[in-house]
Order: sequence, then structure tokens, then C-alpha cells
Amino acid sequence: MTRYLTASKICLLALVSLYADSVVPTAATIPVLAFIVSYLLPPHDSTSENIPGGANGSFAITIEEFQKATITHASGIPGRTLWDLFLKKIWEINSLDALHVFFDSLNAILPRSTEDIQKDAESGAVLVGRPIRFSRTSPFGTFVRRAQLEFTRLQLHDSIALWKSFVVYRGSTMSVWRKRNPGAGRNPFDINLSRESLQGQEKLREVLYADLGAEDFGIGDVSTDDMEKLLEFQRDRIQSTGARLPKEIRDKLKDLMQSGAAVPSLSHYVKFLDAWKGGDYSSSFDNLHRFFDYTMHNRERTFYQYALLNLAILQKDFGCLTEAVAAINETIAAARENKDTGCLNYSLSWLYHLGKAYPEEVGNIQKSGVLGTDREALTFLKAKAKESGMWSLLNTSLLSEAKFGFTNGESVSSGLESIMKASHISVTKHLPGAVGSEMAMQSSLFARLGVSYVAWSLNELFLECYAGQSTSDDVLYAVCKRSAALALKGRYDQALVQMGAVNKDALGNLKHQQLLITHVCLIKLQRAIHRGNLDAAELFLIQLQATSPLDQEIAYKIMAFEIDLHIRRNDYAKAMVLLEYHALILQKEEADISQRIGFMIMKAHIYARAGIPQKGFSVAIRAASLAYKARLLPALWDAVGAICRVLISLKEFEAATQLMGSIMPQVLECEDCGLTAASFHSLADSSMGQAGKMVTGSIKRKEHMTKALEYLETSFDGYYQIEDFKGQCEVLAKKATILHLSGDLVLANDCASKYLAIQKLERDEDVA
Repeated sequence: MTRYLTASKICLLALVSLYADSVVPTAATIPVLAFIVSYLLPPHDSTSENIPGGANGSFAITIEEFQKATITHASGIPGRTLWDLFLKKIWEINSLDALHVFFDSLNAILPRSTEDIQKDAESGAVLVGRPIRFSRTSPFGTFVRRAQLEFTRLQLHDSIALWKSFVVYRGSTMSVWRKRNPGAGRNPFDINLSRESLQGQEKLREVLYADLGAEDFGIGDVSTDDMEKLLEFQRDRIQSTGARLPKEIRDKLKDLMQSGAAVPSLSHYVKFLDAWKGGDYSSSFDNLHRFFDYTMHNRERTFYQYALLNLAILQKDFGCLTEAVAAINETIAAARENKDTGCLNYSLSWLYHLGKAYPEEVGNIQKSGVLGTDREALTFLKAKAKESGMWSLLNTSLLSEAKFGFTNGESVSSGLESIMKASHISVTKHLPGAVGSEMAMQSSLFARLGVSYVAWSLNELFLECYAGQSTSDDVLYAVCKRSAALALKGRYDQALVQMGAVNKDALGNLKHQQLLITHVCLIKLQRAIHRGNLDAAELFLIQLQATSPLDQEIAYKIMAFEIDLHIRRNDYAKAMVLLEYHALILQKEEADISQRIGFMIMKAHIYARAGIPQKGFSVAIRAASLAYKARLLPALWDAVGAICRVLISLKEFEAATQLMGSIMPQVLECEDCGLTAASFHSLADSSMGQAGKMVTGSIKRKEHMTKALEYLETSFDGYYQIEDFKGQCEVLAKKATILHLSGDLVLANDCASKYLAIQKLERDEDVA
């Protein structure tokens, strides 16, 4: 494996030489130049999924691609195509000596030096038929000069290996060349073997070219420079998308690295990234040490902080938080010592996000004053990112500021302003990878405001338009978010289908697999609880609790479902104990205010289920107040429903009806079937309470009872959508009672029959 030159690059030089000889007609100029430039210049789109090199995504050009690019174009010589001239050019290189002559002849297409011009003037030499000359700093000139330099540097055995690989490379065109040139001889690839005076040609050929068919020459058209470009591309792809290398690419890289040739040190880093994403801690740790051991031997201590930063990220992803904190602290110290502002700013930003994700484990860092308070840390990171021009870090800091505000229930307008600033930076500074985080934040904001349709639209817009240029983390998070929204509407099967349709390449990452499995289990757990299959629900819950949750939102959902499971079993005491315990943990960790409000509302529901709703009145009022201040509208409507149940228990039916009626349009806008069913259920109870105060047989009484039946019907539809058997039974029991009081015994018996059928189905589910 040579450092730069390959057989395909020799052919590319031959094509450049043809262009310089002015044999390419005007009509073919642009296609030929485009073909050459596509292999000389890097691709403009850094997010391209193709391997760098040419239009076909390969770093080496096959002889068939040269044929395709030239055979359809006529040349400046009548009756000959560019393909004919190209064949003549490469077959004129018919010996190792001719290869040296070819490289020496490339000086003719470069500008002459001052010394050469003076010598020609003194000798009176006249240049005849001077070809096109390329500027030394042009893409063509740079390519030709580097090729000459690298060929001059080659040792003899490397030159012979390059010559043999060139013979193998153009071997497929031998039959075409012989057909067009009958006098080419038996061994046209080496003119020395075609001389009649040479004795023992066959033996000499066996000695010199016996290994032409060996498999080792299959990699002869790959240089160390090509390998470095390929590895850099794979590194960038893994870092930008978060996904592992496809199996085909891994196998190809393995074959290239095992060829016995010199392999760039970057290969250890690519192996580290691939093993890290695959969940192989030992291999990733070993390859990380190999790469940075080699790097620091060659580049002194300047890369020490990056080794520590990678080590900290690796330790964190494998759950070794103590080691991760120690490594990131040393990273910060090394970056300050080496005055590496970029690494320092990124490390501080990473430390801030680590502290938000694991507040208990990283709490001592804030006490030591490394970052200060959260707001101080964000202000510092924004200032430093703007000062050093780290736009990606500034974008992340603005989104973190918005999330911090939403988490603490601060102004929605200020958070939205930060999101818009981040979006402006993404557009003006061309940061396509940041679009996923921004749209996810906007979607979450509108979901908290109760405008579910806008939240859904933003999520779908991202998946349809921006998924291709975003990280696998963002895409998978958006898919999970879509599935959770479908589950709220009771469309469990569709949600599971969406989860199963995730790209398999993204699931090569262990973290992504765990995230997907966790969300699938959450959906199945939710469905099992609603259907009354409590034994299956407990198994799903045990499976979820067996591994540490990937983020606080998932941990909160697991806690909420665990409490709901005990409520369904009528074990209110155990549910209350768990709720108090988890609420205390959330309070210590300063968790998202929406989670704390959710536990407060759940506490009020437990009191209502236990038959003492008045005891949860103060909790529900406090939850409604906090939800209103934080503009958490779905939580506010849920809290209002809890307050209405307290009012109903106090026989304040008119107040409950007015309060629930005022929020019903907003409840429907949330598109949460469970919340909608519970709200209409409360409305039916308040309407029936009002009917109980009326005189028997009066019109008002009938009106309220009719309204109660309508509300119960709508509530039943909501419970039916989410497959909540217990809710359906409660609604049918109340509906049968109302119909019985109204004297409609036939419909009352129908409701009773449905009630028994659903109860039987629930028992069968539980047994199954």
C-alpha cells in the first residue's frame, strides 16, 4: 500500500494529460472536467451518506467508470473517441521505465520555472505545440505536483508494487487494446517481454508477474491517503449520526486493515467508536487507549485533554459516573493548562448536562464551585461560545436555557425566545444537525401548552423533512414521541408498528436498542394496566425496573405506572407510600415541575379513589396553581378535574358543572383520550347530582339526566379508545342506573349485559 499513488490515480493523471493535450472537444469539456474534479475535490455536502471520493461514493475509480465517462464523447482526432485516446495513453505505459517517463512528462503541463525559461533562452530552444498549462495552485496543478512528488519518494520495491497493481488494474482492457492494435504482441503490458531477442520469456514472466492474480493485489488500488479519508469519513458519520458502521463497511475495513500494509492510527479511533456504540466496553476502552497512546507519541501532549474527554463520555455511557466525573474534571484542568478554549468550553457544557441528567451523582461538583448555579453556568457557556465562535455550543446552550426555564416553570415567552435564537443560529451558521433538538424542544413546548396538534405536526415535519441530516438519537427520540402520542389516543398497535419500523442501522447502537425496548415496554405496560391484565403489567414493570432508566422522563413514567398499578389493585396505602417516596426524590433532585405537579394530582386521585376526595382538595388546588403559573395546561385541566370531584363530594354540583364546562374545549384540544374520558365522567356526575336536587318528574330533572347520559356516552368512547375496561364498567354501571331510573328497562338491561361482558373480558385478560 503506497502513501498516495494508486493505479486509478495514474489513469486519472492520463486523463488530465489528455485534456492538457487539447484533444477534448468543447462539447465534452464540462463532463470530463466534472468527472475529474469529483475525485480530486471533497464533496460539498458534509452530510452526504456516501463514502468520500467521487460521484459514485467510492474513493477508488474503476476502469469501467473511465470508460463510461469517455466512450460517448468524440475527440479532436477524427474517427476516435476519448476512450480510444485514453486506452492509447495508458497502454503506452508499457514498462516500469515508461512509467517513470510518464511522470517526468507531466512537467510539460505545469508552468515552467524561471531557471528553465532562462536556459531555453540561452540555448535558443523553441517550444512546439505547447499544451495547456495548469497553475501550480489550481486543483489540477496541485494534483499533478503531489503525484510527481509522491512518485519520486517511492522506494524501488514500492515502485514495482505500484507498477504491478497498474498492470492488474488495466488488465480488463487488454482484449479491447489487442483488437484495435493487432501488433500489440502477446505481452503488451510489458514491452520487455515482447522482444524477440529475449530468451526464456515465459520463465521471466513467471518470475516477475507470477503474483498478478493474487488476492493481495485486490487492495492495490487503495493508498494510505485513501484509507485516511475513508476512516475520517466513517469517524464523522458515527459522530454525527450516533449509529454504528454497517456490517458491510466493517468487513471491508477489516479486510483492508488485515492486508499487512501500514494502517493509519485513526483506525483505532474508528474501532473505538464502533465498539462504544455497540456496547462493547472492553474493546472500546482498549482501542481508545491505543489511539491516544499513538497520538501523544507523535503530537506530544496537546491531545491529552481530548483523550480524557472521550474517556469521560465513554465512562458515562456505560454507567461509571464516578469515573466519568473524575475524567471530566481532569479534562477541564488539562484544557486550561494547554489553553484549549474549544475543548474547555465543550467540557464545561458536557459537565453541565451530566449534572442535569444525574443530579445526585454530580451534586458535589456544584458545591465545589466548578460551574456555580445552573443559570450562572448557562450564562458563562453562552458568553464563551459566542466569544470563541463555537456556534454549535452556543446553539446547545440556548436550548439548554429554554429547557431550564420550562423545567422550573418560568416564562414561556423567554423559553420560546431562546429556541428562536437557536434556530436563527442553525440557519445562519449552517448547523443542520441541530434542527432535531430545536424541533423536539418546540414540540415539547406546544405539548405542555396543550396544543397537541401543533406538537404532533412539528414532530412529523422533522421526521419527514429533516431526519436524513440529523443524528440517530434525535430521529429515534422523535419516533418514540410519536408512538407515545398514539398511545395516548389508544392506538397501541399503530404505535408498536411505528417502533418496529425503525431503521435497523440505528439499532446497531446498544443505547438506541435499550431506548426502543424501554418505550415498547412502556406502551405495553400502559395497555396491560388499562385492560386489567395486572399480572402482565407487573412483569413489564419488573423488566423496566431491572435496568437504570436512560433519562428522568422515562424514570418518571415508570414511577407513575407503578403507582397506577397499585391503585388498580385497590392497594391505596402502598400507592400512597410509593408516591410520597418518589415525590421526595424528585424534590431533592429539583426535577421537572411537570413531574412534581403530576405526583400532586395523582395524590388527589388516590384520595378520591379511597372515598375521601376532600382530603386531596388542598393538594389539587396547589397543583392547579403551579400548573397555571408554569403554563402546563394538560396538568391544569387534570387538576381542575380533581377539584371538581371534591366539589361533587361536597354536593356543589352547579359549581363543578360550570368549572368543568369552562375547560372542556381545551381538554379536547389536548387529544388525550384518558383525560377526556375522565373529564366527561366528572361532568356526568355533576349533572346527575343536579338532577337529584330537582323534583321527581320535572323537566329540569329529565334535562340533567339526558345530559348525564350524553356525557357518559362520550366518556365511554374515550375509555373504549384506550381500552380501559375498569373505566368502561364504571360508566356502564352509572348509565344503566340512569336508564333504570328513567324507566327505560330494555336499554338498562343492554348496558348491564355489556357490563358483564367487559368484566368477563377483563377476567380473561388477567388470567391470560
